Amino acid sequence: MKENHFVYADLSTYDLNTSKKFYSSVFNWTYYNSGEDYWIAFSKNKEATGLYETPKKFQEMKMPPFWMSYIQVNDIEETVAKAKTLGGIIELVDLESSIGKIALIRDPSGAGFTIYEGDQLNVRTESTLNTMVWNELFVSDIEKVKAFYEGIFQWEIHKVGDTRYFIANTKGEEISAINQVSNEVKGKYEYWSVYFGVKDLESTKKNVLSNGGTFVYEDEYSTVLADSFGAFFHISEV
Repeated sequence: MKENHFVYADLSTYDLNTSKKFYSSVFNWTYYNSGEDYWIAFSKNKEATGLYETPKKFQEMKMPPFWMSYIQVNDIEETVAKAKTLGGIIELVDLESSIGKIALIRDPSGAGFTIYEGDQLNVRTESTLNTMVWNELFVSDIEKVKAFYEGIFQWEIHKVGDTRYFIANTKGEEISAINQVSNEVKGKYEYWSVYFGVKDLESTKKNVLSNGGTFVYEDEYSTVLADSFGAFFHISEV
């Protein structure tokens, strides 16, 4: 078990067929329908992520497509209680999911993530091509969320640059990062982003553009792209 660590991600999209084609072209994923229109993406023989269609009521509300990061916890009900105490917003709790117990939480800045209690999800790798290799939080003001994440997950958050912070677990292992970024750069939303490992940044960027995606921005730490529906994701050379 990877307690308080990132283990999974999935995509909420407006059109499954279009998104499946896009990511197949970019990451060479193949797909399996696990039932109820939830598709599992595979990179070669390894499960890489999941995709599902955004419910119509949320499409009508103009909720944008998005990538969701999952964090494994030891006790979901205890974690939900901590989140409430620390100022988080609980959007959903499902204790009877077929994959285990899940809960969707928004931190005090509004960034959403899913916590997961179970043993079926484990797709993050260290350096495998076309898989999730990292997760980072992008917020306007880290002071709004620092105490929340330190309290809910027992993370240690330390500054490594003017606007960048590393997250370490209780073993001292660096597992993630937080970036304080202006809305002019990141857009109006606060969000957790998923990083996928690629062989070459430039060829992947060109591939994304040729398949209807967009280039968002790039700095010394990250390359941000968006798929054909505008869902942000990052790529990193591995």
